[in-house]
Amino acid sequence: MLGITLGLVALIVVLSVMNGFHKEIQARILGMASDATLSDPYGGMEDWREILGRVRSQPQVVGAAPFVELQAMLANGSKVSGAMLRGIVPEEEDQVAELRKDMVAGSLDDLRAGEFNIVLGQELALVLGVGVGDKVTVVTPQVSSTPAGMMPRLKRFNVTGVFSVGMQDYDRGAAFLSLEDAAKLMRLGDGVTGVRLKLTDQFAAPRLAREVAMALGGTYLVTDWTQHHKNFFAALAIEKRMMTIILFLIVAVAAFNIVSTLVMVVTDKRSDIAVLRTLGASPGRVMGVFMVQGTAIGVVGTLLGVVGGVLLALNVEPIVAWIETTFGVHFLDPSIYYISRLPSDVHAADVLAVGVGAFCMSVVATLYPAWRAARTDPAEALRYE
Repeated sequence: MLGITLGLVALIVVLSVMNGFHKEIQARILGMASDATLSDPYGGMEDWREILGRVRSQPQVVGAAPFVELQAMLANGSKVSGAMLRGIVPEEEDQVAELRKDMVAGSLDDLRAGEFNIVLGQELALVLGVGVGDKVTVVTPQVSSTPAGMMPRLKRFNVTGVFSVGMQDYDRGAAFLSLEDAAKLMRLGDGVTGVRLKLTDQFAAPRLAREVAMALGGTYLVTDWTQHHKNFFAALAIEKRMMTIILFLIVAVAAFNIVSTLVMVVTDKRSDIAVLRTLGASPGRVMGVFMVQGTAIGVVGTLLGVVGGVLLALNVEPIVAWIETTFGVHFLDPSIYYISRLPSDVHAADVLAVGVGAFCMSVVATLYPAWRAARTDPAEALRYE
């Protein structure tokens, strides 16, 4: 019973902590990435204002915002780094992303047209050695014709803000500027790259985004957050699956203990089994006795493990915080890890799955010992009694 209990407690807590980390990472990614994006596959989207109005009238859409996206090099003296620049309208960007809450310095509202201000990711700002009030040079892929020949386009920007999402992809490789300034850099005129969407159900984004595009008519390039981070989330799912299989081996060992225990009981009770057989007990009845005994071990162990695992998983964060405070240790050093706490998210489906799995293992573990007990020959067992 104790073996099954400890195995289930470990399994439920580990799965809950993994769910917590996945939820935290997913929230950070989706706080920056829109649920879906509509863009013109042939270039800039000129009629974006009309499209924006039509998109917002769709029942699947909660919010929409235009954007201009380009890759560029940012330079400050001898320090250079590549980044993905996104032109936005701050008031409308709030409908599709949560960038404003991630600001650690400056304000997103400073991204005004014509002022050529820029907001950098925290790690990107550190690499470039700049802060709020400094200037950076943006080098775009477009070139300009000069008397000296073809030269890349350069523009000086004022750093007016710094954000920190807690994800390297954004903190190290993203920057934001006003929509109009980005359009000038890209020479889009009055056009934009596309429209970002916030949908009613982010987990149904592929289907809902296609429905919106079909309702608009015309030809659009439709992408969603599952495509942008497909490999990352697939890796998380594989990791969770493999951890489940590995930790289930603990429960399997406990189930094997049931087999060995019952085999010893059968050996010890051979004479008692023979007496029952001579009194008229059928092989099936004898088999049922040992199956009930093994199943009872499994039921009690499973119930204790599920209850203990859920209670520990629900309180793992304060327990870890108490251990860190009491012993002066840090399991997740904030200077190294983006997530410095131990989040936990208990999923009823996971608890049910491991509980049912452990119970089924316990029942299966009783079959061989019970079968051996049922095959006991009364005459042979009582020969030397």
